[in-house]
Amino acid sequence: MAIHKAADNSFKRIFDDHRLFADFLKDFIRIDVLENIKSDDIEDISERFLPLFQENRDADTLKRINLKDHTSLFVIAILEHESKVNYRSCFKILQYICLVLDAWEKEAEKEKAGSSLLKNFKYPPVLPMIFYDGKGSWTAERNFLQRTHLNKVFEKYIPKFEYELINLNDYPEEEIMKFGDALSFLLLVDKLRSNKGKIQITQLPADYVEKLRLQIPDDMNKLLIDVTLSLLEKSGYKRWEAEQAASFVAKAERKEYGGMFEAMIESMKEGREEAWVEGWKGGHKEGSEEERKYFLGLLDQGLSVEEIKERLEQKRP
Repeated sequence: MAIHKAADNSFKRIFDDHRLFADFLKDFIRIDVLENIKSDDIEDISERFLPLFQENRDADTLKRINLKDHTSLFVIAILEHESKVNYRSCFKILQYICLVLDAWEKEAEKEKAGSSLLKNFKYPPVLPMIFYDGKGSWTAERNFLQRTHLNKVFEKYIPKFEYELINLNDYPEEEIMKFGDALSFLLLVDKLRSNKGKIQITQLPADYVEKLRLQIPDDMNKLLIDVTLSLLEKSGYKRWEAEQAASFVAKAERKEYGGMFEAMIESMKEGREEAWVEGWKGGHKEGSEEERKYFLGLLDQGLSVEEIKERLEQKRP
């Protein structure tokens, strides 16, 4: 549970930064009115509603977005990291929608009494989203209609809203890199559940890394570093890997590698070198090139240093 809490907190920090939240909407929600959303257009209103819920509050975010035509859009973003699917999500979102619309009506009444009773009174659109990066498939119904008994008989009386599901498992690394923004890097890190991933941090294309380096403002570096380290821990990286990843913070500050992402990549490469040395402690000071390749191959399979040392011991004459 602690791991999932850490993951919730990581993505909560991502969604709390409105520049990253704007990137999230542009990358995953293909709606024209969202293409030009800026961070200044977004207001976090989570604290007005979350106290009404007793569980999983840290994983939920509510935003009010001021669109260019002076209308408002409300976005409900729920983070789901558990491998066990939350089948109650549809009803939870319905509760949020009702609370948001009720608050909108009360706000309108404060500005002008009786306004909600007029024929031309309109409620704002609400965009419900679930971001899922669990290991299993998401099998919950996305339309509340399907969660109701006798839905064919009473279909016209049942709310039929559907939430948008952003399942990270459905997006290959190559597609995420096409986003070319800071969020894409964090999503790539989140996908690295083990060293089995097709694309490692140490193998990111140079043109992608360069694009990130040019686009990401300096004042976002600390946030990206902190979230990256947290996600690496969540992904099951070993202690030596976390320490090596942490070392790039100092390197980035000293600008030894010309930028934060170059420093991250270089430090992870150094981590592999340290693992090689660590794996040969206790009898052999240095292994052959063949043994070195064998070691790195096991490392790529996601085995820990201790597990690899056992394999090496078995392989030694």
